[in-house]
Amino acid sequence: MATRIPLFNFKIPRIRVLHYTWLAFFITFLIWFAHASLMPNIQQYFGLSEAQVKALLLLNVAITIPARILIGVLVDKFGPRKSYSFLLLISGVMCLLFAAAQTFEQLAVMRFLLGFVGAGFVIGIRLISEWFPAREVGFAEGIYGGWGNFGAAVASMSMPFLALYLFGGADGWRYAVATTGIIAIVYSVFFYRGVRDTPEGATYFRPAKSGGLEVTTKGDFWLYIGFTAPLYLALLILAWRLSPSGLGLLSDGQVLAAYGVVLALAAYQYYKIWQVNKHLFEPNVVLPPRYEFKQVAILSMAYMACFGAELAVISMLPKFFISEYGVSTAIAGLTAGCFAVMNLFARPGGGYLSDAKGRRRVLMVCLGGQTLGFILMSFMGKDGLSFAFAVGAVLVTSVFVQGACGAVYSVVPLIQRRMTGQIAGMIGAYGNVGGVVFLTVFSLVLPTQFFYVLAGFSLLAFTGALFLSEPKGHMIEVHADGRIEKIAID
Repeated sequence: MATRIPLFNFKIPRIRVLHYTWLAFFITFLIWFAHASLMPNIQQYFGLSEAQVKALLLLNVAITIPARILIGVLVDKFGPRKSYSFLLLISGVMCLLFAAAQTFEQLAVMRFLLGFVGAGFVIGIRLISEWFPAREVGFAEGIYGGWGNFGAAVASMSMPFLALYLFGGADGWRYAVATTGIIAIVYSVFFYRGVRDTPEGATYFRPAKSGGLEVTTKGDFWLYIGFTAPLYLALLILAWRLSPSGLGLLSDGQVLAAYGVVLALAAYQYYKIWQVNKHLFEPNVVLPPRYEFKQVAILSMAYMACFGAELAVISMLPKFFISEYGVSTAIAGLTAGCFAVMNLFARPGGGYLSDAKGRRRVLMVCLGGQTLGFILMSFMGKDGLSFAFAVGAVLVTSVFVQGACGAVYSVVPLIQRRMTGQIAGMIGAYGNVGGVVFLTVFSLVLPTQFFYVLAGFSLLAFTGALFLSEPKGHMIEVHADGRIEKIAID
């Protein structure tokens, strides 16, 4: 049963940690999307082609998929306090370097590296799970994810104002972007000084081995192998989009080199997975019961369906509204932005209802709702249906999409405490995989067909959620000295 969280009682340590953490996530998204609304200024400043602009936007998300896996490993090993502080610091420095770029190549390299900041989300999932009990964790994770995600919307609204009216001049975009980098660097110090990894006296459980998730059966091992492949297939799709047959940013030789790097990363990941789990193939091995990997697989598909769809829809809606309804760029951007703004309310709502009414039940309701919502959105632009209908369809669908995101991450911290970072990293990476796959589909089909694809995948995720086991009872953790501890998750 969910309990009421006194959100603004800063005397309570876990409440202070929640606010420190969502603000850190907010700043990472502020940095990550600081350039997006300034692209017209940057394009004019450097004389970039349309293909180069699209390449910069694509590079901004390219590294986030493997980065979320890596960050998950690092946070489980070194702790959230050090991990988030370092990420904010290094991202702030890279942001300053992006603002100081003098050529398109420098812009491209720094934008590619800044995609790493998009992995910061994973760190806070682990930190919040350490401070909040199971009956509150869904709502707390929803506040963290929903309020932090709003950083992208703030970046979109504030950067043009800073560039044009506060700083002004041709270099205004540089100072606006640099401001976010300075904020991140300063906040990294505040975060490091203000946050602990765990409450006083609690144990921070770390994996015995790093580099891959520990699983407990041979069947889970093979399922894990299969679910790792799409992460690297998405990277291959990104490399193809930058090839001469796509945006033309890379030559044939460079594309082949990119393919080689992706395949090498995949081979290394599979090697680490084997190193962590090869004992499963030894005779007579007996392990204490811990978790089923199917939980991770089901939640990965669900997050791909909800967050992946969110990334794709936010990217395509403005142009869709302009072409289908003839609205201004400002109106189209504002309306499309409503899809993301609902994060402030719907994502915490999904987490709260999960705590109160059951995590699988709420996830299924949200996935079912977004399935119907995308079918409703497929009617947008048809004769006789007004712009008001389209806005209503977007708002209704976004409530279920954001609610599903909150429901997914109400379950993640209750699977296996010491691997929460890695589990959150894999599930979060699937959200980015969804964005890549769905946007690729959008480039190949009509808008109506695109929304049916989203509805179909949402229905597939809904079916998978039928087999999600509701976290109940205890999770098993092992101390460094071999002692086994049961942690309540009711």
